[in-house]
Amino acid sequence: MHLHDLWFILIAVLWIGYFFLEGFDFGIGILTRLLARNTAERRVLINTIGPVWDGNEVWLLTAGGATFAAFPDWYATLFSGFFVPLLVILVCLIVRGVSFEYRHQRSGERWQRNWELAIFWTSLLPAFLWGVAFGNIVRGVEIDQDKNYVGTLWDLLNPYALLGGLTTLVLFTFHGAVFAALKTTGEIRLRARVQATVLGLITAALALAFLIWTQIDSGNHWSLAATIVAVLALLGALGANQAGREGWAFGFSGLTIVAAVGMLFLSLFPDVMPSTLNPDWSLTVSNSSSSGYTLKVMTVVAVVFTPLVLLYQGWTYWVFRRRIGVQHIPATAHH
Repeated sequence: MHLHDLWFILIAVLWIGYFFLEGFDFGIGILTRLLARNTAERRVLINTIGPVWDGNEVWLLTAGGATFAAFPDWYATLFSGFFVPLLVILVCLIVRGVSFEYRHQRSGERWQRNWELAIFWTSLLPAFLWGVAFGNIVRGVEIDQDKNYVGTLWDLLNPYALLGGLTTLVLFTFHGAVFAALKTTGEIRLRARVQATVLGLITAALALAFLIWTQIDSGNHWSLAATIVAVLALLGALGANQAGREGWAFGFSGLTIVAAVGMLFLSLFPDVMPSTLNPDWSLTVSNSSSSGYTLKVMTVVAVVFTPLVLLYQGWTYWVFRRRIGVQHIPATAHH
């Protein structure tokens, strides 16, 4: 295996980790309007991710940095061609972080309501736009012989990519509902399980259509295997949720995301951005990678620091593993 193949796999793992963790994170943000019935319940949901949401975003920073260092041509074409949707995602992530920190700084109802609305919209938009972006990466875009994207913004809003956006939006919301059932107690926990069932059924329909479309267009036997795992994991998540086995349900919903995102990368390889103008102009792991020396240095750094990051993040989740409920929220937040 060449180092550029290894780094394609590592970048895929980083994106999978990001969507697994930020997936329920976005889902909780969306559920602050769909599941919570009052300020106290919104506070409960926000507190389930309060200690971990910023750590989850480290995976995005690392994925972007690794792409820049390992595949500079891929990074340049992706970030110039997808400039508008990626800028919207970036602004949303900034406003979202500010919303978590500013919401509780004043007790005024209007102040808190506005920041809660900001959390909802800045969770919903990235959850949708990431699916649109990855749908276009897998489908292929208009790349010329100089590795430049020559399409328009409207070319990115094609039916396949929009279906990808709807799939990630509902899948992440389902993942968030399962996480909410796992992390809360009382009435909101029971409602989260009911909502997870509804969201899971909608996810099943959308994800099946999107994965089958991907498999027909650009799949192989490896991506087919990942598709089967994703479908079985989603069924497992629905079954475990119905049985009240919330830990298993969360594990299966996470496996659904892992398998589905893995399927996209498996169907993409060895391309990193296919060209719809001419297959010979596609960006691949070999023609868009850095030098062998750069990849060697990156590999050494990754081997040293990755276990430390995983240990620290695992420890964070262990420390904040307890369930929370409305009874843990100060009385002033109930109104």
